[in-house]
Amino acid sequence: MASHKNISFVLHALVFAAFATTVFSKLSPHYYDYSCPNALSTIRSVVEAAVQKERRMGASLLRLHFHDCFVNGCDGSILLDPSPTIDSEKNAIPNFQSVRGFEVVDAIKQAVDEACGKPVVSCADILAVAARDSVVAVRGATWNVRLGRRDSTTASRDAANANIPPPFFSLSQLISNFKSHGLNEKDLVVLSGGHTIGYARCTTFRDHIYNDSNINPHFAEALKYICPREGGDFNLAPLDQTTAHFDSAYFSDLVHKRGILHSDQELFNGGSTDALVKKYSYDTVAFFKDFAKSMIKMGNIKPLTGNQGEIRLNCRMVN
Repeated sequence: MASHKNISFVLHALVFAAFATTVFSKLSPHYYDYSCPNALSTIRSVVEAAVQKERRMGASLLRLHFHDCFVNGCDGSILLDPSPTIDSEKNAIPNFQSVRGFEVVDAIKQAVDEACGKPVVSCADILAVAARDSVVAVRGATWNVRLGRRDSTTASRDAANANIPPPFFSLSQLISNFKSHGLNEKDLVVLSGGHTIGYARCTTFRDHIYNDSNINPHFAEALKYICPREGGDFNLAPLDQTTAHFDSAYFSDLVHKRGILHSDQELFNGGSTDALVKKYSYDTVAFFKDFAKSMIKMGNIKPLTGNQGEIRLNCRMVN
C-alpha cells in the first residue's frame, strides 16, 4: 500500500502539472476541439460570406491580424475602441481611417459565441483564424492556425505608431523592424507577399510615384491619374495586378519595378532580398508553403495564454 508521503508527492506533481499546463501552455491547432468543436467552421462561414460580399475584405482581415501582432503581440488589442482607459490603436497613424473589417469581426464573435453556447473563443484567435480563412477564400495558401490566445485588457496607440512599419521604410529599416518582432528577412519578404491582395491609398504611394526612380515610368504615369500631387488621398490603387486573387503576381510586379509602395519595391532594389523575390515570382508553390510557415510564426508573437488576459465578451471593449 502506498504511503501518505508518496500519495502527497503524486498529488503535488499533478497540481504542478496542471498549473504548468495552464500558465505555460503553448498554442495548439486543437485548442477548441473539446470546448467548442464548431468554432472553426463557424468562423470560416462568416469570413467566406464577407469576402463573397466584398472581395477586398479578405485583405482587410489579413491586415488586421498583422497590425495586431506587431503591437505587443497577437492579443486582439487592435480591436479595442477608444475609452477613458484605452488609447485605441485604431487612432494610430498606420490604422486611422485605414484598417477595416471590424464589423465582420463583430459578426464572427456573435456567431461563434452562439455556436459555442458561451464566450469561449478569444478575439485574438478570431483574428488569426479569419486571416487564414480570408487567404483561402481568395484562392491562397492554407495552414493549421495555432490557437489558445487570450485577449489583452490594454491597447497602445504609441506602440502602434512605433512598431507597424510605414510605407516609406527602406530595406534596412524593414529588416530591423521585423527582426525586433522575431522575424527574419525571409519572413519579411514572404509576409509582404500578403500585398498580393488588397488596395493602397494614394497617400501611401504618392511619394513613390512622383519622387522615386526605382519604378517603371509608364506604371508611375498611370498611377498619377489615380493619385494627383494634391488631393485624392483616399483614392485606391490595387496592390498588384491580380488583387482579387492570392498568387505570386506581387513578386512579378516587383521584378518589373511595379511595386505600389516604396517599401514594397525596396524588397527588389539591388539588396539582400532580391533573390527571394525573384524565386517567388515564378514559384507560387514555394511562396504558398513559406507564407503558411511565416504566418504561423507571426501568430506566435507574444500571445497571452493560460491565466493571462481574458476572453472578451465584446471584441471592442474589455470585460
